[in-house]
Amino acid sequence: MTFSEILTARRSRALTGAVRAPGDKSMSHRALMLGGLAMGDTTIEGLLEGDDILATARAVEAFGALVQRTGDGAWRVEGRGGYQTPSGVIDCGNAGTGVRLLMGVAAGFDLSVTFDGDASLRKRPMKRVTGPLSDMGARFDWGGAEDRLPLTLHGGGLKGMVYRQTVASAQVKSAILLAGLNAAGETAVIEPEPSRDHTERMLRAFGAVVYVSETGEGRVARLQGGQRLTGTHVAVPGDPSSAAFPLAAGLIVPGSVVTVEGVMLNPLRTGLFQTWIEMGADLTIANRRMAGGEEVGDVTARHSALKGITVPTERAASMIDEYPILSATAAYAEGATVMRGIGEMRVKESDRISLMAAGLAACGVKVEEEPEGFIVTGSPCVQGGATVRTAHDHRIAMSHLVLGLNSEEPVAVDDPGMIATSFPGFVELMQGLGASIEPR
Repeated sequence: MTFSEILTARRSRALTGAVRAPGDKSMSHRALMLGGLAMGDTTIEGLLEGDDILATARAVEAFGALVQRTGDGAWRVEGRGGYQTPSGVIDCGNAGTGVRLLMGVAAGFDLSVTFDGDASLRKRPMKRVTGPLSDMGARFDWGGAEDRLPLTLHGGGLKGMVYRQTVASAQVKSAILLAGLNAAGETAVIEPEPSRDHTERMLRAFGAVVYVSETGEGRVARLQGGQRLTGTHVAVPGDPSSAAFPLAAGLIVPGSVVTVEGVMLNPLRTGLFQTWIEMGADLTIANRRMAGGEEVGDVTARHSALKGITVPTERAASMIDEYPILSATAAYAEGATVMRGIGEMRVKESDRISLMAAGLAACGVKVEEEPEGFIVTGSPCVQGGATVRTAHDHRIAMSHLVLGLNSEEPVAVDDPGMIATSFPGFVELMQGLGASIEPR
């Protein structure tokens, strides 16, 4: 579907049906990068074919791998055992995960490369990754404002290090571990709260030895430098962050029963599901099984009378991308939903705290914004009737469209084309369930 400049959601009849979520975005990035880093062929089933992932595919090819989509819908990556100097700038589009992890991989090789991105990515901080990589021996030249893209990386000659994170971040941890693959000695990352562990799991699938342990300081992931990866087969399960949108719609639209099949159930990614259950959601999981080294299952959401809760701050790392859709469902919950310890949301594709607070308030929802979070006080009746500014952020757009499926008045979002960065086919999938979402 070609979007107009405005996409509008209206109160819908009961949503019903079973759908599959797109492939997990985090795993798709990593499968391409590690396939390019490995020696030999890697086949990837279920790759998310969103704009962010396609930008990473182009980057991996620019670093010397062969990347192609096969006739059966899978992807093949022929790696050469390392990254080579690309002929031009690596444009990562809107992909924050893509650029930060690629910097980690590239830092381990004797090459120079310039990274850039779109206007949104150029606003996102990079020192959280360039700082520790510099401590390992990489050098960076800022092309414009310090801490922002574009930047040029000069890699090679790295030394392993022990890095203690102050805030759990899978992107920072992954960049350091990926750099450590080609650093002298051991590299270790200590996390106060565990972040998603897809890098550690996938490195093992490619033949690396990665140790993970729990200590008094937190969770520790470590590996020795000089390891070589071997091409493998990767089956990418459904993305829980994307599955959240049709499931949320199922929870808030009366009479709905929505199932999303093949959803990843990694415990470091299912904080939203646990939170919804604590809010009173009728959420069930069936057909649990293993796929691609991860547990997956079929998740069913039925319309539920939700109540507000205080979300534990230690849960933030397992659901940081899901707070926008959580706040949209909280708008329909009776009472206050308190979300704190989520300052990381302010430096995502947008300031997601500010934008969600503004959008919900415009729709008549009571919101109290705080420096590191916000409080949404909801009720079963949401006014709607607003056109929401998304600031080029796919999750802001989808969250408000879900909100509008049961509001009194329609809810519209600007710049809906950006949804394709993470969820190509979102509108068609939702329409197939019965959702009233149309271009205006």
